[in-house]
Amino acid sequence: MSRSAQASVPVFKLYGETHPWPTPDLLHCESIPERSRLHDWYIRPHRHADLVHVLHVASGQVELELEGSQHALQGPLVIVVPAMTIHGFRFSQDIEGHIVTLAQPLAEQLGQRLEEQAKVLKHPDYHLLGQAQKARRLATLVSQIDAEYRQPAPGRDRMLDALIQALAVELARLAEPHGLAGSAPGLRQRDRGHEHLASFQALIEAQYRQQPSVERFAEQLGMSSAHLNALCRRLADRSALQLLHERLLLEAKRQLTYTNMTISQVADSLGFSEPAYFTRFFKRNTGLSPRDFRLRQHATDVPKRDAPDQAS
Repeated sequence: MSRSAQASVPVFKLYGETHPWPTPDLLHCESIPERSRLHDWYIRPHRHADLVHVLHVASGQVELELEGSQHALQGPLVIVVPAMTIHGFRFSQDIEGHIVTLAQPLAEQLGQRLEEQAKVLKHPDYHLLGQAQKARRLATLVSQIDAEYRQPAPGRDRMLDALIQALAVELARLAEPHGLAGSAPGLRQRDRGHEHLASFQALIEAQYRQQPSVERFAEQLGMSSAHLNALCRRLADRSALQLLHERLLLEAKRQLTYTNMTISQVADSLGFSEPAYFTRFFKRNTGLSPRDFRLRQHATDVPKRDAPDQAS
């Protein structure tokens, strides 16, 4: 696909949506029917700058477009869609399954913990679950993720973390017989632009609490700040500074929701020199002060807070 054609493909914030990531969690889980029926069972081709999709199709049919390749598939199967991969779906109305979406920070954490086995999340691919045992294992695991995600319980974060690691390992096992070059023929390798964006996102994940300047990031990547900004706008539809700010905002939301840290402690942990500066930053990006955001989150149950059509 040419660069001009790729530039015309929309960059979505979530599955078929343009509004922000709707949860302070690092993952999102929902059934395929609950979202796709809102779009008449068709999700037009798009890409995400900083999200990884894992679709588990338990039954039903899907017409998959993955990096320009078309595939007519029948469940049970699992589809892996890494960040920056152009993808689209047309589902049959009897489709059953779930879509698990990982925010880039979680994908980076999995890469550090699982190393080789996490590489499966960087390769666009699909895997047919022909063996009944494999199909049952994946279905059970995804069902556990969905149940834990929707129902708040003690240790929820740790349980979800363990389940997502197990999912990545299962996917790596599925990919083993044919390696990680991609079993779906015709899937292209990432170009240097994608590699540079991935390297920038990894630097953000490692350094966002220090809030380096865009110039400092560019220097570490061996390019000018103008080149880095142009790259981010072309591939992620945001500036380099916006990508850094989105990561800071996500962590701020997580700390305000899941910890008892004071506003000053949250501000300090995220590299803000003054709590007032953090408050202005947070309100400018969410429309709420940190205090009001925390009160709203605590007044709402987790399942409601994670409703996919509600913007944070």
